[in-house]
Amino acid sequence: MNVADAMTPRADLVTASLPGGRDDVLAHLQEYRFSSVPVVKGEGDEEVYRGLVSRDDLIEQPDEDQLALLMRETPTVTPETNLRDAAQVMLGGTRRIPVLESDDGDRLVGIVTVTDIVDAIAREEVATDATCGDIAGTDINTVYAGTPLTVAERELFFANVPYGVVLDDDGDVAGMLTEVDVLEVARVVEGEDDTGDSIAGQDDEWKWEGIKAVGSAYVPTRNVEIPAEPVSQFMTEDVLTVSRRRSVVEAAQEMITEDIEQLPLLAGGELVGIVRDVHLLEAL
Repeated sequence: MNVADAMTPRADLVTASLPGGRDDVLAHLQEYRFSSVPVVKGEGDEEVYRGLVSRDDLIEQPDEDQLALLMRETPTVTPETNLRDAAQVMLGGTRRIPVLESDDGDRLVGIVTVTDIVDAIAREEVATDATCGDIAGTDINTVYAGTPLTVAERELFFANVPYGVVLDDDGDVAGMLTEVDVLEVARVVEGEDDTGDSIAGQDDEWKWEGIKAVGSAYVPTRNVEIPAEPVSQFMTEDVLTVSRRRSVVEAAQEMITEDIEQLPLLAGGELVGIVRDVHLLEAL
């Protein structure tokens, strides 16, 4: 099976165009719940692919408006690339791979994502007989239900994963928090900051300041504002789980049906692992 058989074609893609700003991308990410958006320049036959802008790019660079400075380069594939080879590229740390025309390396013809490959597994279009126990991760990112969302967002960032299994006072699974949950309630606010007499103003707790200045002055700042209420107010409470014996195909089917990216793995009622969508790629 090749990438062309699984990818989302250019006609169905949501893209951002140069020149452009962060607000356009943020609107797309919040509306469609994507992890990133491809950036193009020009229209029609003159259109060329230029890069991707992700959720992390927006949150980590709140002071940057220009799309050209927010976007980043990523690996690319062609329609003829074998889907298993594309999966190996994704295991290197990217969830969405631009598909560029073989004869014209700048022309975007589609996007292939982790979800596209999981969907192919769910439809049994690529063969695997692996079980969840074979591919589950044992390093589980967890957050406490009473943690302020501001702090939980930093925990997800430092753990470099897009989820946190939420635990209650007894250490039992109470819910799931994802980057999408955080992004849906995050907003960028602008204001002024007094830098005082120091070289740079002091960062507010759990804020990301924009412009700094030397000397005593008021300067424009920009922060990503995230609600400080506890994680329990934003998490998904009804969490689907799997066992070690559950097949990878069944896990893929559940992820696609429920539109989720991870499933906690339980044994004897205890949390012992996590099956992320990217883990399913390891079964190919």
